[in-house]
Amino acid sequence: MKLYHCPNARSMRCLWALEELGLHYELITLQFPPRVFDKSYKSINPLGTVPCLIDGDTKMTESAGICEYLGVRYGPTPLAVTPEEPEYGDYLNWLHRSDATLLFPQTLVFRYSALEPEERRQPQVVEDYKKWFLGRWRSVEEVLETRDYLCTERFTMADICVGYALHFANVLGIAEAMTPNVKKWWKRLSERPAFQRASG
Repeated sequence: MKLYHCPNARSMRCLWALEELGLHYELITLQFPPRVFDKSYKSINPLGTVPCLIDGDTKMTESAGICEYLGVRYGPTPLAVTPEEPEYGDYLNWLHRSDATLLFPQTLVFRYSALEPEERRQPQVVEDYKKWFLGRWRSVEEVLETRDYLCTERFTMADICVGYALHFANVLGIAEAMTPNVKKWWKRLSERPAFQRASG
């Protein structure tokens, strides 16, 4: 198994999941963005993005999908919620919310505050999408009022995927995301040895 990765990119979710599962893998670390700094990488992933997981004949490039795949393919594991469990729907919803709702606005904040050349940066876009992210992030604070983890009362791939969105918010300096319940949850997540190995 191979994982193509850039530090602090979405591939960190997959690396964290691999570490939690204790799987053997080869890690190929690239400079971000790889489509700029390693043109040959597009022969592996034509999108030029990370992650790219290669597991035998399987090739995947969507980080939340890779986490879901690893939990099913290499389970059973408490990291995955099964269809027989009452909170299976909540689990899938959090996995997909992590990207479509929580990370999407952050990518625009990142692009227009840091990636673009100075003359193309857009402070209004940055401010608008920061507010968008924080508005939707409230759902995390709310669910953590009554539980330690996002679903099923245990740490799962949903916590990895949403936890990465918080990690990236911290990288971007969006300190407002560290609300009281989120702070306690983040302490539990960030103290996990697998997280520390993935983020180190």
